[in-house]
Amino acid sequence: MKNKKFSRLTATWMAASLALLCSAAANADETCMSPYMAKIVGQEDFVYVWTLGVEGLGDEQDKLVTIDVRPDADTYGQVVNALSVGGRNEAHHSGLTDDRRFLWASGLDTSKIFIFDVHSDPGKPKLVRTIDDFVEKSGGVVGPHTNYALPGRMMLTGLSNSADHGGRTALVEYTNAGDYVTTHWMPTDDNLQGAVKSGNFADGYGYDVRVLPRRNVMITSSFTGWNNYMMNLGTLMADAEAMQRFGNTVVVWNLHTRKPQKIFDVPGSPLELRCAWGPHNNYCFTSTALTSKIWLIYEDDAGEWQAKAVADIGDASLIPLPVDISISADDQQLWVNTWNDGKTRLFDISDPHAPVQVMEEKIGAQINMVSQSWDGERVYYTSSLLANWDKVEAAEGEDLQYFKAYNWKDGALEHTFTVDFLAAKLGTPHQMRFGAYSLYGQ
Repeated sequence: MKNKKFSRLTATWMAASLALLCSAAANADETCMSPYMAKIVGQEDFVYVWTLGVEGLGDEQDKLVTIDVRPDADTYGQVVNALSVGGRNEAHHSGLTDDRRFLWASGLDTSKIFIFDVHSDPGKPKLVRTIDDFVEKSGGVVGPHTNYALPGRMMLTGLSNSADHGGRTALVEYTNAGDYVTTHWMPTDDNLQGAVKSGNFADGYGYDVRVLPRRNVMITSSFTGWNNYMMNLGTLMADAEAMQRFGNTVVVWNLHTRKPQKIFDVPGSPLELRCAWGPHNNYCFTSTALTSKIWLIYEDDAGEWQAKAVADIGDASLIPLPVDISISADDQQLWVNTWNDGKTRLFDISDPHAPVQVMEEKIGAQINMVSQSWDGERVYYTSSLLANWDKVEAAEGEDLQYFKAYNWKDGALEHTFTVDFLAAKLGTPHQMRFGAYSLYGQ
């Protein structure tokens, strides 16, 4: 037992040291990635876009689209590969393993998980495994969402369950090779699992996951179940009962034991979690889709974790619907996208307890994901949210389904290129991940 404890402490120290070294370097990488992951040094070469198939468009299948982002390449700004996976699965989120050799991409409808080899030829990923028994193996979890790297493991968040397709769900742990390990169910009122319920809710809902290894902390957020996210958005918003079935919690877990410790009320469906990189910055941010607020999840001076709303995002009465967020590598800025008005906003978070908006810009008719380079010099955007929620038309002059690349310079976004996914008959682009030859000695 003593050796096991020592090895755990050693692993935590090494992970914290690695995170500190990575944050100090001028590397290019998504800043929302796991601190356990290998980092890209220099310019990213490719962006992998997990894309939803659309009936009547191209081959109608979900696919992994590879875009060349090397400024000096002859194919800069072009799609260099599109690998279809068969059928439409509600393609949503993807994540790289800790060694960045494999990309996991999941479907919220079919609960299939597709594992791509991105190291053999980074410009041309290969599908090497499809996991089609996720629901059975996990004990009834539906809708694998976040694919998050831990040492030799992938932690997947679920959004739903097979019993009632509601929001009750779990975390599901796999090996990097794709073998099921175990399931960790979210705490609920009838089974708190030892957690402290600090407010009114213990709903058992899930969405995103992030970790702070040096604090031995894992944090999860919450969304809604299959019944809601597969419903037409207009129908959903008109259904008062369905609108009550959204998550209102953030949970702080013990990272090593995978046990929930404290449940916070965060009303309005807290979505993406982004944690600070600085060695003394013990906090993470999330945004609430339905109440349009930025929340801070932080460790106070007494070593207790707390949660509070710290800023508004636009005008909540206009339902901007905050979606993706991205924290800068120096912990000074936070990008926030609002899907319904197609805007990206930038907040100064030098004081994390009092974020201040310093910029906003309309990117398209709608917007979803944002990924920024580690050095803060490039920002990328995609547009699709969910198949049954996406808009079907755009105002004249506004892009509807796109991948857009920008340089970030002197406080302004400088557009470099756009890939129109509808015109290219590729589908609707959702999440992005970066790739580079340099990672594998190529």
